[in-house]
Amino acid sequence: MGFDLYDLVNKYPPKQMMAIPLAIFAIALLVIGGNYMMTGVPVNLGIDFAGGTAVTVLTDDSAEEIEAYFAAYPLISIGEGLNRGNYIRFGPMDDELFRSLSRDIAARYPDAKVDQIGESFGQTLQQQALIALLFSFIGMSIIVFIAFRSVIPSIAVVFAGLGDILVTAAIMDIIGLPLSLGTTAALLMLIGYSVDSDILLTTRVLKRQGKLEDKLKNAFRTGFIMTTTTLSAVTALLVVSWIGQIEIIMQIATVLLIGLIVDLIITWMFNAGLLKWYVQSGRAKGVLPR
Repeated sequence: MGFDLYDLVNKYPPKQMMAIPLAIFAIALLVIGGNYMMTGVPVNLGIDFAGGTAVTVLTDDSAEEIEAYFAAYPLISIGEGLNRGNYIRFGPMDDELFRSLSRDIAARYPDAKVDQIGESFGQTLQQQALIALLFSFIGMSIIVFIAFRSVIPSIAVVFAGLGDILVTAAIMDIIGLPLSLGTTAALLMLIGYSVDSDILLTTRVLKRQGKLEDKLKNAFRTGFIMTTTTLSAVTALLVVSWIGQIEIIMQIATVLLIGLIVDLIITWMFNAGLLKWYVQSGRAKGVLPR
């Protein structure tokens, strides 16, 4: 009964199946482009990439009191954790202002932990993160093309990975989730999840015998179980990190949760529709619709 959901998608022709993911992809491009025009970056940068200062303090002061005390500085956010812990983030500032901030921190919170990331170092991290994403896509494209030796299925798999990243990044812009080292790692993990489900789908459709509808349905059954199992684990991780106010884990879990839902849409609507058209049109060598 639970897998009859696929029949609702399969009864539509390939072009209609692909229309919704393409529309979502286009909207994501508009969001990212709009954010770039307004801020100069496609995704809002966190302290890891933009530079700034992070202060960890144990205090009974409320967030309002902390905000008032640091009113003279570029305060970005105040995160509250367990055991009176507070994580205070400041934007980039010059050396003189940072020295003043250090004196004020030492005066009120002598046991505070202060971490500073320079703006130039943040730019270096940006470049390294971009290179990591670029090499991930290049490696993925080469391996997929070697595995299937066909342009259309390879494009479908690569598009799924690209779509997952761009749509997730657009949603991050909308909800105000910044790009950090943690969320970058989550985006890289999404590429792996995307490739896994799309290679499963493509292999079942192109390299197995049987009716096209049955192969798609069996692929969906396996892929749906895989993805929803991961979604359950990620949701549990998000809840635990939210209760414990572990910000970095909460950000990673949020990105993975969004990306996995996006991957379900792109894989089982766009890619399934594209492969369905590919087989039915007779372009798939050795694979005939039955």
